[in-house]
Amino acid sequence: MLEEKVALVTGGSRGIGRAIALELANEGADVIINYLRHRTAAQNTAEEIRQKGRQAHIIRANVGEPDKIESMFAEIADKFGHLDILVNNAASGVARKAMDLDERGWAWTMDINARAFLLCAQRAVRLMEGRGGKIVAISSLGSRLVMPVYTAVGVSKAALEALTRYLAIELAPYGIAVNAIAAAAVQTEALNVYKFNEKLSKTWQTTSAGRMVQPEDIAKLVAFLCRDESFMIRGQTIIIDGGFSIAPLIT
Repeated sequence: MLEEKVALVTGGSRGIGRAIALELANEGADVIINYLRHRTAAQNTAEEIRQKGRQAHIIRANVGEPDKIESMFAEIADKFGHLDILVNNAASGVARKAMDLDERGWAWTMDINARAFLLCAQRAVRLMEGRGGKIVAISSLGSRLVMPVYTAVGVSKAALEALTRYLAIELAPYGIAVNAIAAAAVQTEALNVYKFNEKLSKTWQTTSAGRMVQPEDIAKLVAFLCRDESFMIRGQTIIIDGGFSIAPLIT
């Protein structure tokens, strides 16, 4: 369990981030919810956490901008004084084929999905110093499987997974464990952004597990990686996909 722990979930107001925030609260953690556009959703998620008897705090910050990350962590330091868990969940990206990508779309995607993870980890370590901690990054199967109009996001997620391995080794002496989770398509609003073909969509819905991945599936795995029981898991990207990646064409 995670009693007395303080957790930050970036992009924590809706979808996967919301599910993670609520699950960490279920485990006893106080939760900081980072959001960018959906303040009402962040407030609603925070209220649900408070109803569970845990503290909740929302911070608006675009993690694609280094100065906003700095301000966010300064606020966390001022209000809580420390941090025990960082869940790097915030993500964005342009839905285009490689030949249609422009510099702006590429930079935006890499900044949000990869650079932000590094900058947040750097700041989080300062608040974890002397306490140890857990860092979990949310990736996707697009880091290794080629999918339509997913070029920039897929490459950024591959960078995130590589960074997970480097951070796991570098931060181990500080008592900080770093891992990532790569999920298949998840049943959230974000799925509508990427126009996957009908055959692939049907395959996701008929995995060997019999259904698509749900936000709560990821949230439970995040919670496990934040508990003491996961002590020996370091620098890993754990796939959660109902078997899709090993048998994508079996229905």
